[in-house]
Amino acid sequence: MINKRLLIKNLLAHNDENSFYDKKRTLNIGQKEGKAKFLKHVCALANSNPENNSYIVIGVEDEDNFITGVDFFDDSKIQNLINAYLDNPPLVSYENIPFPHLPVHLVVGLVSIRPNRGKVCSLRKNIWKYYGGAVYIREGSISMPKNFGIELKDVNSEIVSSIENHAQNNIELTLDGVFDFMNKRKDFHPSYKVFKEYFVVCWAGKIKKIKGDTYYSRLDIELINEQVKLFYSELDIVSISIDRDYFKIVEYVHLGLQDKFQYYPLEEVNISFKDNAGYDMESKLLFKPPQFDKKNSLSYL
Repeated sequence: MINKRLLIKNLLAHNDENSFYDKKRTLNIGQKEGKAKFLKHVCALANSNPENNSYIVIGVEDEDNFITGVDFFDDSKIQNLINAYLDNPPLVSYENIPFPHLPVHLVVGLVSIRPNRGKVCSLRKNIWKYYGGAVYIREGSISMPKNFGIELKDVNSEIVSSIENHAQNNIELTLDGVFDFMNKRKDFHPSYKVFKEYFVVCWAGKIKKIKGDTYYSRLDIELINEQVKLFYSELDIVSISIDRDYFKIVEYVHLGLQDKFQYYPLEEVNISFKDNAGYDMESKLLFKPPQFDKKNSLSYL
């Protein structure tokens, strides 16, 4: 299993951007320009690495690789964006990687791009100033358009494989990660649990007791093996349930009228751990809007 913090350090050791990784100070896919540039870079990296993963590191200064961090970014629908705008889309994931020197609410974003092997990736439709059908490829640190005759070449597999192999997790890194988390979050009731004798999940938050049930605010959850922050929230109320095979969280929203408020389930995230050193994360929307008596707005139906 790859330790993502160590992977980022190994990528940054290659000081200049190149044909298998890019780095950004921030990522803004909420606006059309930022979304278009992100899609262009993903397309170019996928075409330049037809046989190996490529990466984009978010929250790093371009000139000196100083790690400034970015806000936690929960974007489980990023693959939907890729599929909507790219033909032969790669598999893309965005992960939030904590670093010890950063404040708890800041992380480094890691975009991992797994290509659709042997197939040229291109823009499916127009976006911003880029045209549908356009193909991009990396030339050094620049994503360049190619109008015709693109041939996918495997030139980075060996070096990327070496970087990933040198980022493999070990017991020392796992223990250091647990101690770092417990010390950094000691004011918020930190806990940990080992799943399948392999995975270590740490969590901490401000505890609230509501009608005998335990809820958390300011919740922070990390998968220590990969150094990935799975969840972080300053405001949400969250419940946690644990079994030998899963770690489940449910987010709640506080709704009501005048002085009658209660918590309603919003979304459930279930992390299932497997015997083969793998895990799955599934999200499910739970929210059902509350109904009120139209004759008496203070009464629930």
